[in-house]
Amino acid sequence: MNDLLLKPLSKKNLSSSLALFAANFVLLGLPNQGRSELLDRTVALVNTEAVYESDFSDLKNRIKKPGAIDETLAFDLSVDKLRTDRSSQMEYLIREKLIDSEVKRLNLTATPERIDQEIRDLAKKNNITSEQVIKAIGEQGFTEVEYRAFLKSKIERQSLVMNEILGKIRVSDEDAMTEYYKVNPNAQRSFQEFSLSHIFFDPKKGGPEAAMERAQGVKKRLDDGEKFDSLTEKTSEDPNFSAGGFLGTFKTGEFLPEVEASVSQLNEGQVSGVIRSKIGFHIVRLNKKSFTSNPNFEKEKDRIKAQLFEKLVASQIRIWIANKKEEGYVKVNVKS
Repeated sequence: MNDLLLKPLSKKNLSSSLALFAANFVLLGLPNQGRSELLDRTVALVNTEAVYESDFSDLKNRIKKPGAIDETLAFDLSVDKLRTDRSSQMEYLIREKLIDSEVKRLNLTATPERIDQEIRDLAKKNNITSEQVIKAIGEQGFTEVEYRAFLKSKIERQSLVMNEILGKIRVSDEDAMTEYYKVNPNAQRSFQEFSLSHIFFDPKKGGPEAAMERAQGVKKRLDDGEKFDSLTEKTSEDPNFSAGGFLGTFKTGEFLPEVEASVSQLNEGQVSGVIRSKIGFHIVRLNKKSFTSNPNFEKEKDRIKAQLFEKLVASQIRIWIANKKEEGYVKVNVKS
C-alpha cells in the first residue's frame, strides 16, 4: 500500500509531492460524497460490503491518474481492460471489497486517535505542522474529511497485509544465495579466508641477494625450533610492523598471488618457506584458515532478499485473494 510524505519535503517541492499524494489518494477508493445509496444501484455483494454502480465511475476516474491503480490487486488486469472491460472492473472492485470486509472482520478499524497520530507523524517527518498538512491537502482540492478517510483506509489495509501476509513471509540468506547463483551460474561458490602473520625482508637493504640470505637464515632458526613471534620482533624489516608480525585477514584473490599460492597449502599454525614477491621476501605463518561466501554475493544479498520478499508478497496476496473469494460470500447481480 502506497505511503505518503515518507521523506522530508522542502517548501519548494511540497506542492509536487502533494500532487503525487492526490494520485495515491484515489487509490483507496474513497466514498463518493455525492452518492445517495438509496438511489445508487447495488451490483454486487462481497461479504458485508456492497459494490455500487457509481463505484465503476469512480474506478474509471482513478484509472486516468498515474499510479492510482493498486498493481498488487490488478496483478492480472491490464490498465486497458480496466478502462473498458466491465468484467475486469468488477473483479478489481470485488478484490477491494474483500480487503475492506476483512478489515472489519479482524477488527482492524483505525480509530480517530490513530488517524490523528498519523497526521502528527507525517507532519514531523516533513518538518511542518499538522495544520500545514491539512492546508496543503486543501490546496489540492481535498477536504479534511476526505484526507482522514484516506489515512483511515491506508492504516487499516497496512495492518491487514501485515497480519495476514507480511508477518508470515521469511526470506533467508540461503534463499538469496540460491537466487544469486541461478543468475550467476559461473560465479565461485565460496572463498578461502586467511589470517596471516609474516616476517619481511626488504631488498632495498643491501639488495635482493642479501635480503634472501637474511630470510634463509631466519627460516633455518625457525626450523631449529625458535619461536615465530620472537623472531618476528627481532628480524622483521616490515616498515608497517605490528605485534607478532600480523599482516591481516584476506580472502582469496585479495593479497599477493605468490603468498597466496604458498599459504593455501599450509595448515593452521604452519610456517611457509621463503617466498619472493614483487616487494621483497616473506616468511608467512597461517594463523587461521576458513571459508566464506562469495564477497560479490554479500554485496548483493540485501538487494536480492528485498526483491524475493517483494515477489513473495505479490504471490501471497494473489493466493490470499483467491482463498477469501472461495471462503467468502460474493454475489453479483445478473443484470450488472
